[in-house]
Amino acid sequence: MKFNLKAKKIWVTGPNGMVGKALIDELKGKCKKIFSINRKKLDLKNQQAVSKWVSKNKPDIIIMTAAKVGGIYANSEYPGEFIYDNLQIQNNVIESARKNKIKKLIFIGSSCIYPKNSKQPIKEEYLLTSSLEKTNEWYAIAKIAGIKMIQAYRKQYNCQYIALMPCNMYGPNDNYHPKNSHVLAALIKKFVEAKIKKRKKVEVWGSGKPFREFMHVSDFVKAVVFCIKRYNKDEPVNIGSGTQIKIIDLAKKISKILKYQGKIILNKKYPDGTYKKLLNSHKIKKLGWRPKVSLDKGIAQTIKNYPN
Repeated sequence: MKFNLKAKKIWVTGPNGMVGKALIDELKGKCKKIFSINRKKLDLKNQQAVSKWVSKNKPDIIIMTAAKVGGIYANSEYPGEFIYDNLQIQNNVIESARKNKIKKLIFIGSSCIYPKNSKQPIKEEYLLTSSLEKTNEWYAIAKIAGIKMIQAYRKQYNCQYIALMPCNMYGPNDNYHPKNSHVLAALIKKFVEAKIKKRKKVEVWGSGKPFREFMHVSDFVKAVVFCIKRYNKDEPVNIGSGTQIKIIDLAKKISKILKYQGKIILNKKYPDGTYKKLLNSHKIKKLGWRPKVSLDKGIAQTIKNYPN
């Protein structure tokens, strides 16, 4: 199924986040209008306000990038916020879309929705087959609820809504908070600042043994636009780079790209999270999409754009 964007008004929720900003850049010139209202002007946790805004502006497509996100530390420290905020945001946006007969909605999830001990690479069908990783189950449960809500609305109301599951993303406008960021951004921050301040060592949380799959955000937003045009089924779609790397090897790679001369120290008091979570992206690749940015090139670009 092809979908012509040229005459469409698109609402990108979460316009100030990494994915939201990248999507807006990707969509410029490809659609009629982009709505990018921020949280100060529209609280997505306020059901009445969201419904009123959607009713007034009537976007043709909604892309849901707004979410409360963070790494292992943030998920462990703020479990109530992670499940409440994400459930509220997605429930309000999806229900407002249904009530106002919005034609298409894209729900963006995460690879953490899959069971902790899934077979590798992880297929979409492995969802809910066993228990989740404890360090991020609150966020994962909220995202699983979003997927199931999409499926329920398709079944009952015939809504053309889809769910996309990306692997770990990175790139321009990433979150570099010292405690609430994801692993790649956290490592870039540590190594960049260690080099600038001439520190002799960089601490990496955990054992360094887990593997992670990373995708540059520019590849992901192209996949989102691709799926808007080409995909309309109730099963979620995995979107990944197809390769994985050990955390310790990732740290060494960043160190090498930066030409940092200090030592890498592992702090094993911090949890590792899931050991492996490589996505099986066969479904979207079969449709014709492929990632283009290599990890080395993507990290180098991200370091270059690191906020000073």
